[in-house]
Amino acid sequence: MNTQEIFELALQVAGLTEAPADSGVIVPGDNIKKIAFGIDVDTAELMLAKQLGFDCVITHHPHSQNRVDLYKVMDNQIERMVEAGVPINKAQKALADRKEQVDRNMHVSNYDKAAMAAKLLNMPFIGIHSPTDLLVEDFLQEYLDDKLKNKPQALVQDVIDCLMELPEYKNSYAQPKVRVGTERSYAGKVFVTMAGGTSGGKDVMKAYFEAGVGTLVVMHVPDDVVKAVKEQNIGNVVVAGHMASDSIGINLLIKAFEEKGLEVTRFAGVIEP
Repeated sequence: MNTQEIFELALQVAGLTEAPADSGVIVPGDNIKKIAFGIDVDTAELMLAKQLGFDCVITHHPHSQNRVDLYKVMDNQIERMVEAGVPINKAQKALADRKEQVDRNMHVSNYDKAAMAAKLLNMPFIGIHSPTDLLVEDFLQEYLDDKLKNKPQALVQDVIDCLMELPEYKNSYAQPKVRVGTERSYAGKVFVTMAGGTSGGKDVMKAYFEAGVGTLVVMHVPDDVVKAVKEQNIGNVVVAGHMASDSIGINLLIKAFEEKGLEVTRFAGVIEP
């Protein structure tokens, strides 16, 4: 397979019809059989993959122009908020400030560093971010809905227990944590939000809680948002874990790659399933 065929397979598995702005083929290549797939790939990881004889490297976190364009995929969060019951106009406004902040932050990044290294090494290089985030978001929502469907008075601890049954969380050093609320808090409606580029911020979380969500399950949350949500005092936040959550989405995609005959090695932070 070539890099474009591999990328299009990733889009297909994630249910996407077009490439999101944070993903794409960075350095094209053909006749790919052995892939190294990592969460954070930079020059060192590219050199390691070259030395070990891989045909292609896939990074989860964006590089090249995909990094600068990260803010463009944040509108996916509007659709997710609407699914939770947030009015679409309110969802758009809740996300606006955070979207502008991400645009400013990414604009000054050294976005081409790894991409240039891959070109110099003649190493085919692909970035796959949103597709795997969407995969883990959908998987966890369905999983938690099923596990908690007969527990109307489920506690936040029950949510943690469910997550800990999954190998990626069980085998992670950074296991799920309650960042807002306590383990004995009633969970209420549990909603997973992990796609859309990055965290939506305090206004987005507030919009979810005001729409009836009781517990948000996220990959990560910054301290200022934790402080603001605690002051709001209307919901719980469970941080499932960044590397473990990314690994679930990546492992779902790797399964599809392997079914097509590709040999995939996990590295650079991907946790084995």
